[in-house]
Amino acid sequence: MKKCRASSRILLIGAGVSGIAAATRLLQNKFGNVQILEAEKRIGGRINTIPFGDNVIDMGAQWCHGEQRNCVYEMVKDLDLLDFTGDFFSGVRMVRSNKEVIPLELGQQLYGIADMSVPKGSNAEAESVGSHLAEHYWQEIESQLPQVDRALATEALECFSRHESSILASDNLFEVSGRLHLEYEKCSGDQLLNWRDKGYARFLRLLMKVCEDEPEELGALEGCVLLGKKVVKIEFIDPDKVRVVCEDGDAFDVDHVICTVSLGVLQEQHERMFSPPLPAEKVNAIRSLQLGTVDKMFLEYEKQPFPDDFVGFFCLWREEDLKQLRCSDFAWLEGISGIHKIKHQPRLLLVWIGGPHGRRVELLSDKRVLEGLQWLFCTFLRFDVPPPQNFFRSKWFANPNFRGSYSYRTTRADELDTGPSDLASPVMGGDGYPRLLFAGEATSQSHFSTVHGATEAGFREADRLIKYYESCKTNR
Repeated sequence: MKKCRASSRILLIGAGVSGIAAATRLLQNKFGNVQILEAEKRIGGRINTIPFGDNVIDMGAQWCHGEQRNCVYEMVKDLDLLDFTGDFFSGVRMVRSNKEVIPLELGQQLYGIADMSVPKGSNAEAESVGSHLAEHYWQEIESQLPQVDRALATEALECFSRHESSILASDNLFEVSGRLHLEYEKCSGDQLLNWRDKGYARFLRLLMKVCEDEPEELGALEGCVLLGKKVVKIEFIDPDKVRVVCEDGDAFDVDHVICTVSLGVLQEQHERMFSPPLPAEKVNAIRSLQLGTVDKMFLEYEKQPFPDDFVGFFCLWREEDLKQLRCSDFAWLEGISGIHKIKHQPRLLLVWIGGPHGRRVELLSDKRVLEGLQWLFCTFLRFDVPPPQNFFRSKWFANPNFRGSYSYRTTRADELDTGPSDLASPVMGGDGYPRLLFAGEATSQSHFSTVHGATEAGFREADRLIKYYESCKTNR
């Protein structure tokens, strides 16, 4: 006999934004037994705002990407929480490893040619992003900048590729499907809306209906979240019941499970986590999509070390210098995709690193990392940068509860004709019973890799259960 909203038992795995979005919507729609199990000792998942510098920093998600058709922006646009980044980064310079600063206009031209060479629209299906970029970049160079030094143009292409890989979270662009730019729906408007001095945690508080002046509380989710509860097993013990077992031995028998763990965790654990095994279509999606690594390093100074007219820089490695770097203890520096100032944090610098170099640097000590960064500053810059007062960095891959930062579509997913929709499809019980549902940014067909995609996915799965129970007229 079908239960009603008040009596059905719903368990969510993961208290990231997707799990929080799903739980709050279920509670708003009179579901009476909603609980979240979170492996970390905090909520937020890949949203992690912490005090640092003059206010706060976001170790994970940092920007609201766009304004139109963006559920995050729609929820906060009238609350004076977001600030337009605008052309703040337009002055980031290209600097060569011999300290040569490329003229700003030329640097912008080279970056623009590379950007227009990325597959878009009808060109997005046939090949990888890397192969399309390599071919069309040189065609455009010949057309627009035939006089440019070829060594410089090569360095600029490699620099852009690192930056684009950081944006997409890929190890390299040749593993990224050209269809990614066809399927991903960019929300128009400022792509780097920042949270001033509040951080992305303010959005979580809004979802949970926690007032601005209240201390750290769970608001609408008070009493619904258990922290430090790592799930190790999800079993279908009969057609209409699911048992969830935690690492500490606690077990929960429920009617529905919404799994919001990261794609990286699914890739590592799905074979031993689910009993019986997941359907082949879902396994193909788990194995074929990818969760990449993008890490941040925050450096705090007594005063801003970069000149007023110097927002930041991209590293252009000359061929001979790159060869030497790759044979050194600082080889991981090649993975740095950019270094720049931060709005609303006047004394900080932010360093981005990703891919295999990002995973490698997570294993190094802070002391060793700072030695490498100081060497990099001395190699590229004509002005001195002192050692920072404080240093803090993310380690998303090393954390077993994440195993990466955000997802992207691979060429392997194209070969197997799979994608986020297969990852999102529920595992049904008898008579159309949705017993195991999946949410999270990687399950979003058009907004993967974003907070608004993760939020939409949480709402989507909550709405799936709301619709399933809509025929129930009582709350018994």
